[in-house]
Amino acid sequence: MDHFSVVTNVVRSGLVCLADWLCGCRHNRTAHPITLKGNTYIVCFECGAHLPYDLTKMRVNRRRLMALPLLLLTGFGAGARLQAAQPQAAEPFALSINVNYVMLHARVNDQKGQLVSDLQEQAFEVYEDGVRQSIRLFRNEDTPVTVGLVIDHSGSMRPKLAEVIAGARAFVRSSNPEDEMFVVNFNEKVTLGLLDPIRFTNRVEELEPAIRRTAPGGMTALYDAVVKSLQLLQTGGREKKVLIVISDGGDNASTHNLAKVLQTAGRSSALVYIVGVFEPQDPDRNPDVLRRLAQATGGEAYFPGQLDEVVEICERIARDVRKQYTIGYIPSAPASPGVYRRVHVIARAAGYRKLVVRTRSGYFSPEQGREERVK
Repeated sequence: MDHFSVVTNVVRSGLVCLADWLCGCRHNRTAHPITLKGNTYIVCFECGAHLPYDLTKMRVNRRRLMALPLLLLTGFGAGARLQAAQPQAAEPFALSINVNYVMLHARVNDQKGQLVSDLQEQAFEVYEDGVRQSIRLFRNEDTPVTVGLVIDHSGSMRPKLAEVIAGARAFVRSSNPEDEMFVVNFNEKVTLGLLDPIRFTNRVEELEPAIRRTAPGGMTALYDAVVKSLQLLQTGGREKKVLIVISDGGDNASTHNLAKVLQTAGRSSALVYIVGVFEPQDPDRNPDVLRRLAQATGGEAYFPGQLDEVVEICERIARDVRKQYTIGYIPSAPASPGVYRRVHVIARAAGYRKLVVRTRSGYFSPEQGREERVK
């Protein structure tokens, strides 16, 4: 390659990086963060862009991204001289990304039920279908999340909405300030609470009217609301996803069934928390189904005995979300697309007789598992 070609290629690379900084990659299908030799990246599966990623803020590191084209442009002269002195082309840097990267969010309690938040990576063992996996990513920090508040507005919820709104307000105030949230209201219809152009917010003054926007009345399309909300979560900008579902009855109006809900949840890394504010005489109440949905995703189901307990429960959920371990691994044995893989995580540490780990119980392998090699 001649001197002119070297300069042209370097300048072109710099301009491409500069364009990425100015415009950004607008695609949604990206890999989980991958750390290689101390540097962390995310990779877009649609355009191939790989961008430096800030694990503490859970977003692209714009400062490093902005500096990259400047370094390329200012360093092309030295690069050209090096090329002239060493005509052998070096192997291009390649980042290998596996689409089947599995991300788990885990909470650990001791034998007394107290939260344990100071464990190291060595304390954890991850098993998939009974086979131990090698942990590739481990974090123990308060990271921002995308949260969906899914609120039942069936007729029986009318006298309960004031406490529900108070609970949502308490959740927001106890959450990470950089969280982003949306509202889905449902009775027999599923609607978005926030108005265009607002897609996400963490402001109480926007979330409260979003919850009030739907008048209580009608039946309960719980499954439809959960499926819709799980889909909306994927449009959020935070890696970690959480749904909080507040309802007073079982489903009696959905077009989707429970199997579809569990399948959709199994294809997502989202945690689902349920707050069931049931009436004892409600014929549609089905706590076992709600508990099953929450436990399958690594979340938890709460069934307060009194309505005024909703605020305390929402505060507890916020603390739970903020004090979780993030564990990532690449399955050692590839699975056929759509196959359900069971996951089990255990923890051991000196000073604890027994540790209980709560995380998702499994996942469905991606429909199109493949490996991307980005140069």
